[in-house]
Amino acid sequence: MPHDYITEADRALDTAYEPPMSLAEYVDLAFERPSIASHASKYLLEAIESMGTRTVVEEGETVERYRFFDDPHNDGEHAILGNTEVLNGFVDDLRTIAADRGKGEKIIWFDGPTATGKSELKRCLINGLREYSKTDAGRRYTVEWNIASSSDTRGLSYTDEGVDLEADWYESPVQSNPLSVFPLEVRRKLLSELNTTSGDHIPLSSDASLDPFCREAYTFLEDQYRRAGKSELFSKITDPKHLRVKNYIVDVGRGIGVLHSEDDGSPKERLVGTWMPGMLRELDSRGRKNPQAFSYDGVLSQGNSLLTIVEDAAQHADLLQKLLNVPDERRVKLDKSIGMDIDTQLLIISNPDLDAVLDQHADRNGRDPLKALKRRLDRHEFRYLTNLSLETELIRRELTNETPVWEADAYEELAERIRAPLTIAVRDGHGTVTSIELAPHVLEAAALYSVVTRLDAEDIPPGIDLVDKAILFDRGYLQEGDTRRQADEFDFGHTTDGKHGIPVTYTRDIVADLLHDERDRHHPTLSVEQVIMPEDVLDAMVEGLVVAPVFSRGESAEYEGRISVVRRYIATQQERDVLDAVLADKGVEEETVTEYVEHVYAWAGDDQIETEHGPVEPDALLMKLFETEHLGRFKKADYVGNEPSEEVEAFRREKVITALNRYAWENRDEEFSAQNVDLSEIPVIRAVLESHDWDDVARLFEDFDPRQWDSPPANTETATVKRKTIEEMTKHGYTEASAELTSRAVMKEVSSRWD
Repeated sequence: MPHDYITEADRALDTAYEPPMSLAEYVDLAFERPSIASHASKYLLEAIESMGTRTVVEEGETVERYRFFDDPHNDGEHAILGNTEVLNGFVDDLRTIAADRGKGEKIIWFDGPTATGKSELKRCLINGLREYSKTDAGRRYTVEWNIASSSDTRGLSYTDEGVDLEADWYESPVQSNPLSVFPLEVRRKLLSELNTTSGDHIPLSSDASLDPFCREAYTFLEDQYRRAGKSELFSKITDPKHLRVKNYIVDVGRGIGVLHSEDDGSPKERLVGTWMPGMLRELDSRGRKNPQAFSYDGVLSQGNSLLTIVEDAAQHADLLQKLLNVPDERRVKLDKSIGMDIDTQLLIISNPDLDAVLDQHADRNGRDPLKALKRRLDRHEFRYLTNLSLETELIRRELTNETPVWEADAYEELAERIRAPLTIAVRDGHGTVTSIELAPHVLEAAALYSVVTRLDAEDIPPGIDLVDKAILFDRGYLQEGDTRRQADEFDFGHTTDGKHGIPVTYTRDIVADLLHDERDRHHPTLSVEQVIMPEDVLDAMVEGLVVAPVFSRGESAEYEGRISVVRRYIATQQERDVLDAVLADKGVEEETVTEYVEHVYAWAGDDQIETEHGPVEPDALLMKLFETEHLGRFKKADYVGNEPSEEVEAFRREKVITALNRYAWENRDEEFSAQNVDLSEIPVIRAVLESHDWDDVARLFEDFDPRQWDSPPANTETATVKRKTIEEMTKHGYTEASAELTSRAVMKEVSSRWD
């Protein structure tokens, strides 16, 4: 039986909307939940903070990231990957503006090259605010009026149609805050009491008067009751038969105004709206314009009470100066005689071309007419991603419909996702659907090369390269043999990292083209022509640099020169996969590792080891065999009998004991005990255990010959090793076809140095 989607939709709407309430009921509710009366910047801040934070590593530094920017309500569809420090700076600005501690006159500006996530920011804000407004804490309210029930039947309708009970209710066209109905002095007392009750460090603020449309209704009702000699005028005007408070779901046009590049019209039309000539003739009275004849379809009108976004701001450069006084004066004019208070957070988004517009008069120095505007802009610069895992995730998003944001408890989980393969169904010109495999490390190669082109090469210290810098930014440390170097040991300037480089759209298009290319490789039984390898992507990315219009000649030459370190790294990763598969059956059991470490620890402290048969001395032979056979660090000549040389002793004390003590201390808890430590997880131990090489292969498989790998003779050790290697690789993300191609490439290189 199919799911009852109709009932589910009913529930979704029922929980999002409430029946209208009276102004008094709204005030009572505000004292219960003060957030419903928040002004624009405070509401935006509360929406962002409502979803909490998570810890991420970006550019090698650990930072807290607001989950709001992961677009959690929409399963990450418009998540902003990376740029966490920039987004945190934006939130800090909001906090300052909301608390009225400064920057209130600023226009927040998000700037950056194409494909850096600026458009995703807009969509993420819209999605997040819409969903937050459906929650109890995020409810947003405005007012609606009915004057048909007064002694005069002239309604607020734009037509002469007859009176209909619900049709006579007209909502504020600019989402006016219900508190704006109160006279200013009363409103200030109300807000003071609300703020005292809430105890929030950011107080509520509401200085905006009723919008002109609502003011027309209010004034008409006031005139009617005043002429009738009624007392308690405010109660009469705001009687539930005239005024209702209703909630609305925030969306574009209702609390969010978005001005797109293609929007046209005069500055007044784009910002506030337009007078409607037909309605002016109908509603013009006593020689003045009636605000009911205004359309209120400008971006500030739509974004009143929350957020105004000017997208592609360079296309609306003529408007920016018109916005100068909006943030601090919070008022605009419909015409010379009718003004409107605005409560909105202004945000503009642009590519770097806005810089050229703003600097067109810079040579005039103090007489630059745009100087005041530039002083008002608070710039937040989006850059290209410089984290390998984030760029891999972004490329994968661009090629598939996968939207959930990657989160991991340990970097090893991210590393698996970075190297993971991807299978994409492709339809050819004949309508045939074929599955194309992007082999393990393909997306990693594309992402790593993209990141490497974006990094500043000038601040790299001796001993590391651009790939090392990329890994350091993503993982937070470099593992160099037995030594781990943390990111804070390096002094990177970050002045140009991410400002230039290959955009993800270029990489996506390269991979998309490869999906339809024919590959000239064959195998008797495997569909190797349907496999895209890392070298395929890297070759195509380099070849495309010259013809891609987005790159200058200088950029193409610079980026091409950075491909070699990426090729070398990816080849090393492939070699590690093959080597691990060849030696899969030769791993060391965790119990063996634990036994070794316990014996070394006892040896260093002149202690004995407790066994079920009583205490025993550390076993010198056991330690020697582990160090020579499992670790491969030493040879028999490094021992006198079973006794270690000075070099072996130094290794045990400096690399094993010191690492154990440090690791145990860093990972201790209240009930810490050395027996509770997973010894094989100690970085130095894990590093030496994973340091097996082709010498181990030669030692374990005496008749193995990598030169026979492509087509090994039957019943040979090479054939047996290959069969088991391919089987093992298929357990770790490879298909037989991609395992065949990868192992061939690795063995071809190994053959050249085998003897």
